[in-house]
Amino acid sequence: MDSIDLIKKLSDVEGISGFEDNVLEVIKDEMKNFYNIEKDSMNNLYINNILPEERKKPVIMLEAHSDEVGFMIQSIEGNGLLKFIPIGGWSSQQVQAHKVKIQNSEGKYINGIISSVPPHFLKNDGKTEIKDMFIDIGAFSYEEVKEIYKIEIGAPVIPNVVCEYNEISKLFLGKAFDDRIGCAIITEVMKDIKNENLNVDVVGVISSQEEVGLRGAIVSSQKALPNVAIVLEGPPADDTFRNKYTSQGGIGKGVQIRHIDPTMIANPRLVKFIKDIAKKYNIKYQETVRESGGTNAGKIHLENLGIPTIVLGVPVRYAHSHHNFVSLNDYQETVKLVKALIKELNENIIKNF
Repeated sequence: MDSIDLIKKLSDVEGISGFEDNVLEVIKDEMKNFYNIEKDSMNNLYINNILPEERKKPVIMLEAHSDEVGFMIQSIEGNGLLKFIPIGGWSSQQVQAHKVKIQNSEGKYINGIISSVPPHFLKNDGKTEIKDMFIDIGAFSYEEVKEIYKIEIGAPVIPNVVCEYNEISKLFLGKAFDDRIGCAIITEVMKDIKNENLNVDVVGVISSQEEVGLRGAIVSSQKALPNVAIVLEGPPADDTFRNKYTSQGGIGKGVQIRHIDPTMIANPRLVKFIKDIAKKYNIKYQETVRESGGTNAGKIHLENLGIPTIVLGVPVRYAHSHHNFVSLNDYQETVKLVKALIKELNENIIKNF
């Protein structure tokens, strides 16, 4: 499989929370010749889901979320500017003057920019909150927006970015690596293990609406009901503002193993097993203890009377902004680790978690 093309394709595709359909179509197209695929009304996607009564082996769930942070049109001004709200977590300093695209009522994308005040007119510190920003599509009236551009209230707004890959640095520069990088890992791993003789069954789950409250995972984990869950994430990198001793999310430092965040304490026996496997297979990894943030693991580990769950991450520089960096090397190390875990897990090991 061409990992580079897959990652670029998933980065470029549009899919803010609640509007993940295009992302799912990419994944379905990649997986259609390999597994049965199901989708529910929450826009969760299930790859090789196995009904509880048909299971003969423990089930490992590989989980990632399809949605990206973006915006939604709230109202249309008389002068043609568009009022919007954030979907997911944004900092106002990362929003102004960036290109976006708005999906209109015909499914077409209209380009625009998030308005900014020229420096000539700025006063005081010049800071603007998101609630005071607008999107400018080059229209001059309410009627023009509605009748010509066919943009309606509730329209999804996506960062307008095309993913690039640098052969020298082996870095991708694009959008939405939180969490399209996790989606790519699941897609690649599920293909690679298709004909493996394993002691476990593997289900791939692509959950919706993580960025607005871990909502899809509440439903998807109840349907998948795994014995172990591996959550694949694109967590924020910290190596641009922390030193080599305190950084726990460095680009090029390998897969990130998460011990804790405010939503979950990782099962310590599972953590030890994963670190032992990483060492056995000579896989580069780093560890993190997070004071903030959260993932779908926060909901997943509480289902099915408690599911041993781990978050494995590929660090993303400048997550939750228009432009992110992510490392192909870190991606490949994570794929290797996930495949090694699947190969090594069995019923007896899982019982001891």
